[in-house]
Amino acid sequence: MAVSSAEARPGHGRNATPAFLADRAQFVRLETVRLTQIAGAGHYSSTFSAAELFAALYYAHLRFDPARPDWPDRDRFVLSKGHAAIGLYPVLADLGFFDAALLDDYTRLGSPFGDHPDMKKIKGVDFSSGSLGHGLSIGLGMALAGRVQQRDYRTYVMLGDGELHEGQIWEAAMAAGHFKLQGLVAIVDRNGLCIDGHTEDIMAVEPIDERFRSFGWDVQRIDGHDLDTILDTLGALKPAGTGAPQMIIADTVKGRGVRMMEGSLNWHVGNLVGRDYDAVVTELQRGLAPVVASD
Repeated sequence: MAVSSAEARPGHGRNATPAFLADRAQFVRLETVRLTQIAGAGHYSSTFSAAELFAALYYAHLRFDPARPDWPDRDRFVLSKGHAAIGLYPVLADLGFFDAALLDDYTRLGSPFGDHPDMKKIKGVDFSSGSLGHGLSIGLGMALAGRVQQRDYRTYVMLGDGELHEGQIWEAAMAAGHFKLQGLVAIVDRNGLCIDGHTEDIMAVEPIDERFRSFGWDVQRIDGHDLDTILDTLGALKPAGTGAPQMIIADTVKGRGVRMMEGSLNWHVGNLVGRDYDAVVTELQRGLAPVVASD
């Protein structure tokens, strides 16, 4: 559905109730499990922690048109923690950017869908990721381009909290505050863990809110799994313009939705097989039932 720049957000006419979004978050988790089985390995826990954020952004908030993925006035989304792309691909397919059947060959030879996304191969992807720590700088450039071109899109950057160990993040944070890029919205998936351990043990990043405020950012801290709160926070964001860049620190649980993965260091990368695979799928499917019934 085409959405003009003058129309209010959200612009897709989808049933964006919290119950519907909770269903889509579980869809992200189930598809992550399925695609990981195809690949033989995948990033479960850091995708599960972001599932509600993906659902709220894409089904209720971002401005885009799947029929025109290069529409100049679309909102930009930069997945700086690109290893969570396994959860983003199913959302883009579900929204009509490409045929969902293409995901059946995920990571196979010749497939455009790799562990990290390639913006030159996949419609709806605005950033080709790889090494972590670059996304906020890319988002900064996109926001500056919007200002120069006098466009009113917002640029959203989802960061992993482990990325905050990278110096380039803080250079971008300083520059965004200096240029007063109000149209730049950063979202930190604050699940407390990275591949090497607890983020505070590797290199302390707290207090994240005070550090970004010191660079001139407007900062909010929320429960990253509470869809009512996520929707309220996204709905209250300021439009693109001259003012403080906007930061949402979303406190989440790594591995959210699967008991054996929640808060565990063992499932950043993994592969479920046999009865373990079946048990996780059953657990996630059971989690869907009360959500759908309450809608």
